[in-house]
Amino acid sequence: MKEIKVGLLGFGTVGSGLAEVLLQQAERLRRKTGASIRLCRVADIRIESLPPQFKDVELVQDANLIFKDPEIDIVVELIGGIEPAKTFILKAIEHGKHVVTANKALISQHGMEIFAAAARKNVEVGFEASVGGGIPVIKALKEGLVANKILSIIGIMNGTANYILNKMTDAGMAFDEVLKEAQAKGYAEADPTYDIEGIDTAHKLVILMTMAYGMRMSLNDVSIEGISQIEPIDIDFAREFGYRIKLLAISRNHGETVEARVHPTMVPEKHLLANIGGAYNGIQFTGDMVEDILLYGQGAGKMPTGSAVTADVVDIARNILCNSVNRVPCLSYLPEEIKARGITPMESLR
Repeated sequence: MKEIKVGLLGFGTVGSGLAEVLLQQAERLRRKTGASIRLCRVADIRIESLPPQFKDVELVQDANLIFKDPEIDIVVELIGGIEPAKTFILKAIEHGKHVVTANKALISQHGMEIFAAAARKNVEVGFEASVGGGIPVIKALKEGLVANKILSIIGIMNGTANYILNKMTDAGMAFDEVLKEAQAKGYAEADPTYDIEGIDTAHKLVILMTMAYGMRMSLNDVSIEGISQIEPIDIDFAREFGYRIKLLAISRNHGETVEARVHPTMVPEKHLLANIGGAYNGIQFTGDMVEDILLYGQGAGKMPTGSAVTADVVDIARNILCNSVNRVPCLSYLPEEIKARGITPMESLR
């Protein structure tokens, strides 16, 4: 039986989730691919040993031992941040490795450079887990909606912000109070700036817009406003008029220009997005063929995100086995079809 060997960079929450999924679902994945997909090496400088169930996995501190191993087929980057993640990914590609990452900041800011490097080496880059956690939103755009002109993207893409706004609405709590509770429960980071100020959501919107419209764009193209200034009185006024406040990513396709914005939005109480609770995500696409579809699920977490990373590993493994690498372009559009496009000014939308 063919064996697909995986090297992992980073054994934190998501990295350990991937390891557990590959171990727990090994037989299921074998039945679905005809191959043994095996995690064989982990690089992490922060830990001294792996849990006992991973006794057959080698732990190293030098990532080069993964890049330079000719037997490793796929390198999974789950370190996060821009550096050293970017350098590691480019090194892996240079050594002819396929790459999987959950790194939304890196893909949104440096994705084009990474995809170009991968094209030169004829390897694949998977990034399903960069948007929506366990929700297969990237695959939906790349394949399921390939026949559609995408007319709009509207979604709740950050579970921390959604949890805070839901608590403020349902329990009548103040922002600072809910934030402290969310941090105590592990729903919010010690420094929650990216989550509560909309930056995390904007990174995800950049990725989805690039894929949906075949356009070059950056974080600077997105108008961003977070939820830190939302007060209980705002929640009360919204409720009085039949709305709930949600932090939404919004993009509409106007042809020559597209909207790109993240901000608190009053959503009608009966709308599906208004009823997405807790730390869940919901992303709605409107296509000219399918009209409206809504993808809903856990937008973060060890096992949901580990599931999404595994999906990319399996996709790449199948393509290796069938000699069909790069069967589907990374961004759905062919690289030469990714064009610059105008951004609709916010003042024209008010």
